[in-house]
Amino acid sequence: MLSRLSPLTRVLGVTVSAALAVGGWLVHNSGAQAQPLPLSGSVSASSTSAWPWELPWPSKGQAAVQVAGEADSLSVYGEQRPVPIASVTKVMTALVILRDHPLSRHAAGPSIRVDRQAANESGNRDESTVPLTWGQGLTERQLLELMLIPSGNNAARLLARWDAGSERAFVLKMNATAAKLGMKSTTYTGASGYEPTTVSTAVDQLKLARQAMKHPVLRDIVATAKTTVPGVAGEIVNSNKLLGLPGVVGLKTGTSTAAGGALLWAARPLTGSRDRLILGVVLRQGDPDGTLEERKQAAFVASRRLIMAAQRYLSRPRTPTS
Repeated sequence: MLSRLSPLTRVLGVTVSAALAVGGWLVHNSGAQAQPLPLSGSVSASSTSAWPWELPWPSKGQAAVQVAGEADSLSVYGEQRPVPIASVTKVMTALVILRDHPLSRHAAGPSIRVDRQAANESGNRDESTVPLTWGQGLTERQLLELMLIPSGNNAARLLARWDAGSERAFVLKMNATAAKLGMKSTTYTGASGYEPTTVSTAVDQLKLARQAMKHPVLRDIVATAKTTVPGVAGEIVNSNKLLGLPGVVGLKTGTSTAAGGALLWAARPLTGSRDRLILGVVLRQGDPDGTLEERKQAAFVASRRLIMAAQRYLSRPRTPTS
């Protein structure tokens, strides 16, 4: 059942039509703004903001948007029931790794030896992996980059084993961290998101995003469009094609047959206070019968519209209140 939208929402009047050119790919849409649908009664927000706003929500799935540190700005769309989140999972993996093994802003961290399992998984064709060689030494930061930028599942699982001895033990840490963050509708069953049993909601993922973007190292990595890692051939390109848009500074893509297209994103206003951070997430995007690439691009399109709308609103002069 779909439930009522937050009372924060109002008409913003933002539509996107014709072609959307993002990072070299082109997607066409009808330009019609999605109509807000009711939200689950389990999610609500009191309206005390001086700037209520409505967003161009996607036509399906679930989504949430909030300005970090401004509780009254939370707006939510769709039934908030747990659904697979694919590689968006890796944000929690990174957060736990950096909590257990802190890095200063520009530190490389300890060297980690690539084990046989991670090397063998490099050849898996049914998932996103990065080329790793058995016995190869990579730093903590390099493995975090390989996990978050091109979304290497084998890098995520290697980090989990390095941290906790086994992926299973690491997953216990992930779920304990989720509980501390109040992510009551989230269950992690793996470090990479490959398992469809890892589920969450848009509102829960916003809670994670707020915490993740407080960490300088994680924040730097998810904002990196391209990089190189010694020992790994070629240029490493971020799977988040929205990083080429003005103000976009992260966060993480996720696509699978079970999850559809998912994107956890972060952006800055284009004018005014650049210290403000807009956070958002879209889940279950795209046609279930479409290809994975089509579903991924549906998440990009939905997120781009939300980002543009939020940036436009936050760029408007604020009216003083008495």
